[in-house]
Amino acid sequence: MITRKRLATGAGALLAALAAGIAVPTGAVADETTATRPKVNLVLDVSGSMRARDIDGQSRMAAAKQAFNEVLDATPEEVLLGIRTLGANYPGDDQKRGCKDTAQLYPVGPLDRTEAKTAVATLTPTGWTPIGPALLKAADDLDGGTGSKRIVLISDGEDTCAPLDPCEVARQIAARGIGLTIDTLGLVPNAKMRQQLSCIAEATGGSYTSVEHTDELTDRVNQLVDRAADPVVTPVATEGAEACAKAPVLKSGLYTDRVESGQQRWYRVDVEPGKELRASVSVAADRAVAPSYGMLLRAVTVHGREIVRGEAAGNGRTDVISTGLRYPKAESDEEDAPAEGVCLQVTHSFAAASGVGTTPGMPLELTVDVVDGPGDSDDVASFGLGRGWWLLGALILTGFVAGLLWGWLSRWRVAVWRTN
Repeated sequence: MITRKRLATGAGALLAALAAGIAVPTGAVADETTATRPKVNLVLDVSGSMRARDIDGQSRMAAAKQAFNEVLDATPEEVLLGIRTLGANYPGDDQKRGCKDTAQLYPVGPLDRTEAKTAVATLTPTGWTPIGPALLKAADDLDGGTGSKRIVLISDGEDTCAPLDPCEVARQIAARGIGLTIDTLGLVPNAKMRQQLSCIAEATGGSYTSVEHTDELTDRVNQLVDRAADPVVTPVATEGAEACAKAPVLKSGLYTDRVESGQQRWYRVDVEPGKELRASVSVAADRAVAPSYGMLLRAVTVHGREIVRGEAAGNGRTDVISTGLRYPKAESDEEDAPAEGVCLQVTHSFAAASGVGTTPGMPLELTVDVVDGPGDSDDVASFGLGRGWWLLGALILTGFVAGLLWGWLSRWRVAVWRTN
């Protein structure tokens, strides 16, 4: 009897363990799938000014609701979508309270279209325009996961909650290195609003669009939501060191960092014999800057000897400057030859315009690729000319033959002239 009970107990435990073993991987797979799906947070201005009736004969709020309904119908299944409002709940005159008026209307997650539309239908133009606080909260809504992250901000006026500058907020969000892009849409814009919304978008690599009709709003938001579903490579946030000796070691990939003017950023890459290091860097002007600037990318040994460099320059009309370099490491006769530590130094000479904040620094994007080195001798620089060496040789030979022919023709013409 005891033996039977033990067998029954053991069988029950085994079945429970098998059930648990089956259930856990399923949950893990589901969580992993959700973590890699793209996320979009639609941030809608519901301030009092949205009552104005100047979009296709209806109020701005009505146009936004109509556009949202169409966007929700067209949202791809793989996109995790949320809706956040600003200025929707507090109608009073207390600025301190008004600048906290932002709420998640629909949480970021799998989309229930009926529920989301019902939530949007309840909105009524109410209060202030706390764009900065709303962006901070919207970024927190998108925290976590490895998929693309996008905020789409729709507003009809500039922020009313200074001194929390929305541009500075956008730069802070970009400096987190979470791969979040903010796109902005201005309803019936004026110059000041256009400048502010453009600045917010530029700080994160997003776009600004001016909208004056309902169909334009619908089409643009649909485009941005669809764009979030496109596969993208999310840069890995890193922090360069102030010296080569303390530099983080990077593998092949795409990285993002921030660097202030006059500041050096050092990164290290290990290059094995027979491999080639290819590196490129871009720095973007995400704020008003003084004209005439440049950047430098250097590859040096751990002992400080420069190997190769790349340089670039721009002026007040150049938003992004980029440069790159290549360094092939020769094959070694030793079987277990160690990799060579190559340090990459990045500096730039952007200077913020008067009255513009210098922190966080300018956004920097660094691409590192270590590939197989050139196998053929004609693919390696020869006397510093690479493949151009053969072209130079062909030009010299062509010039020599042409000179001989011209000399012979000249002598023949002179001889004919004398004879005649």
